[in-house]
Amino acid sequence: MHQNYHFLKQLAPRLHAELAGKCFIEAFSQQKDELIIVFAQGTQEGLPEHEAEREQLLEKPFFIKATLTNSFSCLSFPERFDRARRNSVNLFNDFANDKVGFVKVCKNERAIQVHFESGRDLIFKLFGNRSNFIALNAEGEVTQLFNNKLSTDRSLTVASLNRAIDQSWEAFVESNGRVEALFPTFGKVANKYLSAKLAGKEDLAQRWAVVQEVLKEMESSVFYITRIENIPALTLFETGEVVQVLHDPIEALNAFYLTYIRLSGLDKEKADILRLLRKRMQQTDNYLENTFQKLVDLENATKNDELANIIMANLHIIPERAEKAELYDFYRDQPITIKLKKDLSAQKNAEGYYRKAKNEKIELDRLNDSLTAREADRKRLQEHLEHIEGIESLRDMRAYIKTHKLEQGNAGPAVGDLFKRLDFMGYTILIGRNAKNSDLLTKQAHKEDLWLHAKDVTGSHVVVKNQPGKKFPAPVIERAAEIAAFYSKRKNDSLCPVIVTPKKFVRKPKGLPDGLVLLDKEDIVMVVAKGE
Repeated sequence: MHQNYHFLKQLAPRLHAELAGKCFIEAFSQQKDELIIVFAQGTQEGLPEHEAEREQLLEKPFFIKATLTNSFSCLSFPERFDRARRNSVNLFNDFANDKVGFVKVCKNERAIQVHFESGRDLIFKLFGNRSNFIALNAEGEVTQLFNNKLSTDRSLTVASLNRAIDQSWEAFVESNGRVEALFPTFGKVANKYLSAKLAGKEDLAQRWAVVQEVLKEMESSVFYITRIENIPALTLFETGEVVQVLHDPIEALNAFYLTYIRLSGLDKEKADILRLLRKRMQQTDNYLENTFQKLVDLENATKNDELANIIMANLHIIPERAEKAELYDFYRDQPITIKLKKDLSAQKNAEGYYRKAKNEKIELDRLNDSLTAREADRKRLQEHLEHIEGIESLRDMRAYIKTHKLEQGNAGPAVGDLFKRLDFMGYTILIGRNAKNSDLLTKQAHKEDLWLHAKDVTGSHVVVKNQPGKKFPAPVIERAAEIAAFYSKRKNDSLCPVIVTPKKFVRKPKGLPDGLVLLDKEDIVMVVAKGE
């Protein structure tokens, strides 16, 4: 939370106390992701060029160090800073000798405005890995950026960085108590902390009282250096493993910065992989919950074979071209209304329900198989997590990750995140999300994986991952074909022809449009389209 608005709201007045009335002496960079700004009483004029001598003559200097890497962005305030004689670049020269008028936080935004007596502004935009320092002239136009790659920052204005948000009780009631909509400034850590306090509280007045209590806690000038999932954090409330408690925002930032940069390689990499594993466990838990609910819904619904039997027992009383019929349900001893297709005879409608019953059984088996496979996945994830938590050697941890083919957080999304995924009878079925994504799926598939696509129409590529030494079971091929049919233009056909072939027979010559491929060999299966 070192870049949280509610922290910056307390940091800005502290910076104002330090900087108001002081002059901008210089800003320089010795590394591409680091900026040093020096303020002091008096001006640059008459200062010697030699750095050590300059620093001795500066009256009440104040240093701001900004570390702005892609993975870590933070302000700190060293007591002194020795500038290198070489490889050092001066920046924001227009501010030289300009006196600071005031420092304030931008309203409801993660940015601090340093306003100078000339009318110029220097904005500290603290947006995580998109943080930047932005110079504006007296007319409010952007004149210089520290990070020129963030080109959209050239359109920023002081007004656009100040957001008016109605956070009154009346707005809270109107939003039906949706905290994240009303307080976008809280951020992930605060929202998680608040959610735990709101658990079980449905009454709006109670929820409002909790929100106000947390707001008061976050603005009470108590700062915690803590560890969350093995990574140091600066928070405005007690959470995680508290290491230090401070009451000055500048001291808190300095303590946090030092704690973070002292992290060992083991701590950083362990935190990355543990965070990734916990995320996958949460995704698995969500999947298990949703799949179990589908099973419950299917079990509680009237079975299609029962509907078919009821129709067959009442063929003589169902009129032709009827769209529905109210018949006697001998399973439950009560009337039931059954939907019919008017273009089909009563017997053909019954056959349709029998066919749905067959698919219904396949669906139940699929869901049960999926539950079993995902429960096993979760157990493995838990075992990996517990093992890694106990590893004390960076070499051992890297070897374990490589052996078990676990992916680091910065290694990009897992295959299951890139594509739609379905587990059936222990086999993984992957589905392309669109034409480009389907091309990527086919490109990444192994030559022995099974490739499927609805014949002669546009649709998603579907891949069934190969299991070495095993033949693809017929039910798995049928299930994958049903999915390929469902994600195609033939999804509403009574029967859909689907191409099935090993991926090694699928080619993508250069120049073909997205989603199009050439096949050297193919088989066809006929299925009814069936989604996930």
